[in-house]
Amino acid sequence: MKRILFLTAAPALALWLAGCQTKAASDPAAGAPPAAQVEQEGNADFVKVPHPEKFPLVAAGRRDSTPSLETTGVVSADVSRNVPVISIATGRILEVKARLGDTVTKGQLLLRVQSTDISGAFSDYRQAVADEKLARTQLERSKILYEKGAIAQKDLEVAEDVDAKAKVTVETTIEHLRVLGVDKDRPTAIVDVFSPASGVITDQQVTSASGTQGLASPNAFTISDLSHVWIVCDVYENDMSFVQLGAYAEIRLNAYPDRVLKARVSNISPIMDPNLRTAKVRLEVENPGYMRLGMFVKAVFQGTKREVHAMVPATAVLHLHDRDWVYVPMEDGRFRRVEVKGGDMLPDKMQEIVTGLQPGQRVVQNALVLQNSEEQ
Repeated sequence: MKRILFLTAAPALALWLAGCQTKAASDPAAGAPPAAQVEQEGNADFVKVPHPEKFPLVAAGRRDSTPSLETTGVVSADVSRNVPVISIATGRILEVKARLGDTVTKGQLLLRVQSTDISGAFSDYRQAVADEKLARTQLERSKILYEKGAIAQKDLEVAEDVDAKAKVTVETTIEHLRVLGVDKDRPTAIVDVFSPASGVITDQQVTSASGTQGLASPNAFTISDLSHVWIVCDVYENDMSFVQLGAYAEIRLNAYPDRVLKARVSNISPIMDPNLRTAKVRLEVENPGYMRLGMFVKAVFQGTKREVHAMVPATAVLHLHDRDWVYVPMEDGRFRRVEVKGGDMLPDKMQEIVTGLQPGQRVVQNALVLQNSEEQ
């Protein structure tokens, strides 16, 4: 029975194998993926439109200019005009008469401190005065006794030495009271701290009922003279040639962009930031009254080498994908799109072209109209 089934299926298997061999022989690439078909796209930088004469052309002008560098900075206080306010005496702060941001004048009362140092200093002063009085009395007595021959000269010299040392002690205790900020003729345990200069309080480290450890504590206040301020900028390593010590830069505050000030370069840091590759550049400027610490500033440094750039109407520049382009005519009626680097905006609605275009080259006067026509 098994033999009969095998004989029946054998012809069918032979026919199937023969069909596969025939198909493979006729199609050598059977089973392989189809070959990729590459379609060449047109160059987007070349534009061909009907009636190119409808798009007026204009020749790029010439502009002699000096390259400039624009960077950002921050208004900072002039460190040389910062004056710390300290309390020599140790004790508890009774009153604070000024606060952060206040404008103060020289000699103005800022705070009052209750201190045991003052009490001890007055005690030493009174004892010194008493000792000096006793030494003076003993010296006068010694002189009388010496004149009468009752004591030897060496005893008189000892009395004179004691009197001299007593006077020195009195002078020392008076100076101690003066340093602590109190008057020897007005005994008190409270010392008043006055402003040593006029300006604005830009830092405060004390509050009422807090304590102070004298020179061991942070400065109670910092008073800054803001009539002159610093502008601190970060300049990249590749742009350092634009910055010259003693030169002037134009600065504009972000808050007042229409006001231009002149600031002098007073310092260029000799150390570069190893991560950002920038150096700190310090500008000094007189504060006209509206500059505040922490304000952002745009500073423009002028280079020393003059360059020749092209200039075209602002409408000739197409801003596309964060780039600037112009359309240049070709001989066959087509237009070629050329990437340029735009510069400053100039009067009469003109724009400077830093790179990509030479003076005298012709460009389409209105690039946006040509771009729209191409898309249609």
